[in-house]
Amino acid sequence: MNPALVLVLQLVLAHVITDFVLQSEKLIKQKRKKKAKAPFLFIHAGISGLLTYVIVQDWSMWGVPVVIAVTHFFIDLWKLQKEDDSLHYFLLDQLLHLLVLLGVWLYLTEGFSEILPFIASVFTSEEILLIGIAYLLAIFPVGFIVGKATQRWQEEIAGDEGKFPSLKKAGRYIGIFERILVLTFILTGNFSAIGFLIGAKSILRFSDKGKSGARKQTEYVLIGTLMSFSLTIIIGILCNYLLGI
Repeated sequence: MNPALVLVLQLVLAHVITDFVLQSEKLIKQKRKKKAKAPFLFIHAGISGLLTYVIVQDWSMWGVPVVIAVTHFFIDLWKLQKEDDSLHYFLLDQLLHLLVLLGVWLYLTEGFSEILPFIASVFTSEEILLIGIAYLLAIFPVGFIVGKATQRWQEEIAGDEGKFPSLKKAGRYIGIFERILVLTFILTGNFSAIGFLIGAKSILRFSDKGKSGARKQTEYVLIGTLMSFSLTIIIGILCNYLLGI
């Protein structure tokens, strides 16, 4: 059993229970409406510290739950001041909470002195560098190449329809997630799983059959998909080769 790993799991468990399990929609609305005057905001912050104290069960570290409770209060209060309750602020809110937990974990494990050596080891690890570059290539350059290569067909469909029939940037995000999955399957040796992605994408061939230009849309999607998959597979195979897998 790794005590450091157990500790970080305990800290994350306390946070997840506090922020997601013990918050109802009604209580969240109370916080958003009353902000700093909301009773539940204080209760919620207190629970975050108390639950951490109970789960970790190190009764000598009473200062840690206090720090977690206070920082949780101010991070939540900051988020409540934002009128736009968007995914952006949600992710930033969670990142701030996790950074606090990371600081607490480093403090309790006396790991601050290991930060710089750890960062140095990451940037000198051949395996980490190869895998990191492979994912970056699959996410960004491949997406750019596919977008440019299929641009003429996108413009042709847009001309036929009066506009391109797609959610804003939906195709880009779908492609990114597809390539991440494909590359992950290759690096982990699960080549057969790629077939499930292709099968799921082929369902598009049967949608909007009666709509004008449906065939062109289907062909455009499949061309982009196959091009995206092919380039990502090449990157994955090359990465495995360099890693000696």
